[in-house]
Amino acid sequence: MGSSLLGRPGAVGETTAVHYGNPLGEQKKLASGDAVVDLGDHDVITLSGPDRLVWLNSISSQDFLGLPPAHTVESLILDPNGHVEHRFLAVDDGSALWLLVEPGTSEALVAWLLKMRFRMQVEIEVVSAQWSVLAAIGQHPTPASSPINSAGSSPVLWHDPWPNIQPGAVGYGPEPHPGEGLSLVYWLHPRELLAPESYPEWAGSAALDALLVRSARPTLHGEVDEKLLPHEVDWIRTAIHLEKGCYRGQETVAKVHNLGHPPRRVVLLHLDGSGGELPEPGSDVTLGDKKVGHITRAVRHFEWGPLALALVKRVTDTDAELQVAGPDGPIASTQDVLVPQDAGATRREAIRQKRSGG
Repeated sequence: MGSSLLGRPGAVGETTAVHYGNPLGEQKKLASGDAVVDLGDHDVITLSGPDRLVWLNSISSQDFLGLPPAHTVESLILDPNGHVEHRFLAVDDGSALWLLVEPGTSEALVAWLLKMRFRMQVEIEVVSAQWSVLAAIGQHPTPASSPINSAGSSPVLWHDPWPNIQPGAVGYGPEPHPGEGLSLVYWLHPRELLAPESYPEWAGSAALDALLVRSARPTLHGEVDEKLLPHEVDWIRTAIHLEKGCYRGQETVAKVHNLGHPPRRVVLLHLDGSGGELPEPGSDVTLGDKKVGHITRAVRHFEWGPLALALVKRVTDTDAELQVAGPDGPIASTQDVLVPQDAGATRREAIRQKRSGG
């Protein structure tokens, strides 16, 4: 369904606005907390029933036991080999758990959840038709007319935990992290009441994506392919609880973290801005004459210029200048290390220290 905001002057997009005619200006307003993004193409799922938390705890990567109301967590659904299949933000309102998922993913996720429900007392419902998802940086802004949900309470809020290291987690990335201070918040607005005058300033989804790339924030549609391990994009810091009980894929997560290294690592690339076009997702990243990885997302940041996230082989020289296949020829790029070459293997390091008397 198309957003009502597509009727605004300058709006470009099919289901929601990618921009409203001034992509960099909208990005600047969004970064300063002065604009709202319409993410009406995102899906919302509710899980209700007395078993919802203990059940989700048993099948996903996050610890849901004792989750306090209004506290947002991020979780992944992994396959038996530890590869990422689904991702969502979750917040409980005391009677239902609200899941925020990326566009076009609710059908597959709900189908899998239904298969895993067995005899647990959990009701699963997709409520995207009733609610539009909005996003902003910083505080939830005051709407022109305050929307309320059907129970008469405040809208559901998801505070994205990225990049803050969560309980039971570890971070592989640098400190300070490039996403420090992101403070991204999502909330719900009744779809039928959403209008251009609902908020004073709007930014397109391209503005949000640029800020997310700069913050090295992994997404399901961006970085996830059929073999992605959460370690490769530093998802351990927000979406994996390393001390909780067993769940599908948990053995691989533990093995890679404690005994090995992820085969790939995400990097933030600073692209030579002399060319006109950005590389497409999937474009080759090379070192010399060897392919070492591929682009996942590329953006033009209002302060940092052309940037891209890429997945490269773990052993790729961290100081090397890489080449990216662009529409008009190779693009030179330098890399910011987000996941170091020695990520993981914490137990092996502990064993070495113990044997050496450290």
